[in-house]
Amino acid sequence: MKNLKLFGLLIATFVVGFFLGSAGASQNSRQEDEYRYFRLFTDVFRTVKENYVGEVNTKDLIYGALNGMMKSLDPFSSFFTPEQYREFRQETEGEFGGVGIEIGMEKGRPVVISPIEGTPAFRAGVRSGDVIIEINGEDTSNMTLPDVVKRIRGKPGTKVTLTIIRKGSDKPIKVELERALIKIESVRWTKFEDVGYIRLSQFTEGAGRDVERALKALASQNVKGIILDLRNDPGGLLTEAINVSELFLKEGKLIVYTKTKKGEVNRYFSRRKSAVPENLPLVVLINRGSASASEIVAGALQDHKRAVVLGEKSFGKASVQNIIPLEDGSAIKLTVAHYYTPLGKLIDKKGIQPDVEVKMTEEEEEKLQEFIRQRRLQGATGLVLEPSLDPQLRKAVELIKTGLKGYARNSGS
Repeated sequence: MKNLKLFGLLIATFVVGFFLGSAGASQNSRQEDEYRYFRLFTDVFRTVKENYVGEVNTKDLIYGALNGMMKSLDPFSSFFTPEQYREFRQETEGEFGGVGIEIGMEKGRPVVISPIEGTPAFRAGVRSGDVIIEINGEDTSNMTLPDVVKRIRGKPGTKVTLTIIRKGSDKPIKVELERALIKIESVRWTKFEDVGYIRLSQFTEGAGRDVERALKALASQNVKGIILDLRNDPGGLLTEAINVSELFLKEGKLIVYTKTKKGEVNRYFSRRKSAVPENLPLVVLINRGSASASEIVAGALQDHKRAVVLGEKSFGKASVQNIIPLEDGSAIKLTVAHYYTPLGKLIDKKGIQPDVEVKMTEEEEEKLQEFIRQRRLQGATGLVLEPSLDPQLRKAVELIKTGLKGYARNSGS
């Protein structure tokens, strides 16, 4: 009982201090509401500790409350326990045991933003937009994003079963996947029909450097244009989105800006000369699996009329999350700002609308993925392209060959 009184006193002291410190900035009615809800929290905490039939761990109660708090904000804010935070930091190294999917949250359920080519999920036919309703038979409706990631990842060679709902499918689909060591090779390139092709699968550390290397290699082969494929690229580092964008833009051009709740604006500009001739035709491919950093690049090149953006509307994830470590080793990932394109378009929940819309049917996507899977099973290690099965790529090649005739460009200005 003594501990409970002390806890209540600490909370009360915090609340009083909070309101004394913010009295000049908030209205009295709002202060009263916030005080009432803080008091409600402490009342429930005290009631649970005193009356719950079983043993109650204070840490578990507080962690549960913090988890619910972050979950109520948006699909990308979350609370990490110390263990989850350690796992999250390991993920940023670009190598982990898993199945090869980027996941977000929509309406309380995990949804596949995109599968990573060459991974177990890709080979099994998992698609962008698939909603995961069960993991090893466990309902996902009450899981947080870190919970979902933790359950899907594991030791390479072990298996996990996902139950998914897919648009156009009459019933749930069960997919058994064998976990593997996922090492992301984010940039690959090739040339066909005098057209340079670069696929950027994720904006990991060094992506801008690798794209520049690809551009130099292709320039030495006298290509007539470049296709930058950002389809099913879930994003990654903001710094790499800027590094990639400035390879195609004139020095000093605005690439993206962010705006916080308080109206604070951070602008990011190209800091160098472009790495390719300003009149070299450029087509950027996007689809519903293109998110975050992919949308920054596509939006910047589209707004400056440096490229023709082709494909389908992108995912619409353009929020900035900061990781804030806490004193006990836990952390929160909190959305603190939104991205805007150079012309001021808010991408979040809206996506990038392509200049040239070329949709792929479910059947076309399935045939293309099956072709790539079969080539991989046959031992193909490089880029696997088949324009006859890919209407978006086919249209991009066609536009490059015409010099983007009929589409306004202003040489990266």
